[in-house]
Amino acid sequence: MDKNWYRNMSVYQIWTRSFCDSNGDGIGDLPGVLSKMDYIQSLGVNGIWFSPIYPTPNADYGYDISDYMNINPEFGTLEDFKKILDEAHKRGMRVFMDLVINHTSDEHQWFKESAKSADNPYSDYYIWRKGRGKNPPNNWLSVFEGSAWEYNKDREEYYLHVFAKKQPDLNMDNPKVREEVKKILRFWLDMGVDGFREDVITFISKAEGLPNGFPLPVATGIEHYKHGPHLEEYLREFREVQNEYDCFAVGEGPMTGVKDAVKYCSDGKDKLLDMLISFDHMNADCFMADWIKTPFSLKKLKSAMSSWQNEMYGKGWNCLYIENHDHARIIDRYGDPKYRRESGKMLAAMYFLQWGTPFIYQGQEIGMGNIKLDRVEDYKDVLTFNNYRLFKKLLHFSDEKFLELASKVSRENARTPVQWNSGENAGFTTGTPWFKVNENYKEINVESQENDPDSLLNFYRKLNAFRRNNDLVVYGRYKEYYHSSSDLYVYSRKRKGERLLVVCSFREKPVRFKAPKDFDLSRGEIVFSNYKDLPHEGNGFVTKPYEVRVYHFK
Repeated sequence: MDKNWYRNMSVYQIWTRSFCDSNGDGIGDLPGVLSKMDYIQSLGVNGIWFSPIYPTPNADYGYDISDYMNINPEFGTLEDFKKILDEAHKRGMRVFMDLVINHTSDEHQWFKESAKSADNPYSDYYIWRKGRGKNPPNNWLSVFEGSAWEYNKDREEYYLHVFAKKQPDLNMDNPKVREEVKKILRFWLDMGVDGFREDVITFISKAEGLPNGFPLPVATGIEHYKHGPHLEEYLREFREVQNEYDCFAVGEGPMTGVKDAVKYCSDGKDKLLDMLISFDHMNADCFMADWIKTPFSLKKLKSAMSSWQNEMYGKGWNCLYIENHDHARIIDRYGDPKYRRESGKMLAAMYFLQWGTPFIYQGQEIGMGNIKLDRVEDYKDVLTFNNYRLFKKLLHFSDEKFLELASKVSRENARTPVQWNSGENAGFTTGTPWFKVNENYKEINVESQENDPDSLLNFYRKLNAFRRNNDLVVYGRYKEYYHSSSDLYVYSRKRKGERLLVVCSFREKPVRFKAPKDFDLSRGEIVFSNYKDLPHEGNGFVTKPYEVRVYHFK
């Protein structure tokens, strides 16, 4: 059994609610996904990751789970999911679920029972504590809304919620809870699921005694549950179950550095995760969190990406992505909407040709962009509303100023309905969409790009085709050049004498590029570019806006 098949894979992430609606209720669903399997396969991907599709009250749109062994009725049924699973497998594609085990919904049956009293079988499934007088048990603040503690009248105790109030944290120190997790793993793996993306998995172990945390504006206490004392032990338990199957696991690790990733993902019999989702490279235009906006720094981006490329090489494996459901659209962040096609292609090649397994988020392949909303109440997300309260209270933001910021940084920018065509509601639904469709759908949609050989969509298809079974791209050694440049990101890949040189301009203005001394551009074949006219000046060229050139040397 080849346990490393994920290294030749590329993955398409589906946030089902906004993907495709089959029944006109305005909400994307699994039959809608099934109807688009030809399209998904046409991208050249061989894996599909579903963001949570379990039953949920939607306090955090699926990341608050009320039943781990069923399907959200808004999306369909278990039979609908099994059809997708069978269809994907017929097409040579694997399917991955989102495993959310740091917390559940407060409407999960476990929590309902746990909240009844301190002496029932589920009482210790969650983290309960008495208050300190009239105050919560400690000073921890949640990531999503205020205090990390919520008082429950029935138990006369507080429960911990690192995220929203309706997302109580599970007590992973309870062996019964870990057994429940193993049951969940086996349920989906026995059905034929091929692996998991494990949500905030590095948060599942809390420090003993739950001490006060260093006071931060948000997430006070995070140092006491980020990489907690029993994290490796619990990951090892879950890995033992996963090793019984031909599956893989990619963990999400907020504020996790590459040294920790090496520890968790190093090849060998004690490997705990196959890959770790890093956030470092997503902080090139913000400080620690997307909402603390800073000017884009190419040097910061390059430092983060090169660090993971170099320090993980030969030890584990990288997860490559520039968009997902938790971040605003990348062209509006690191590219330029005025040059949507050009900067979109540059960003695609920049990350896709690095060392690791690439992930594509729905709509990324056509260059979907951020959305501007007119009213705060038009947003849907608990995180947006929490930040609205914070920015109003601490920084005295007006609604207009907040809306302008949200249009740049809110993760809801990535959750607008997929733009399939220029028809009503962008072809997403025949009903009223659950969330506003971006007004640019008539210019940016799948149908308009399908038959355009020069489209961003077809550029992603070409990238996938080039990478597939190309050992240079999959396994080649990475090397960065001109790190001090604030305009250019230049790197090479090398394997057995074969080389790739990737030249990316992050500027609208012309930039003079000279090839590194060990490359003769006249001997290389240009395999990817975003312009047709490709002049040389000696052993270099002057870039056009957001130009990318990829040279292949055999």
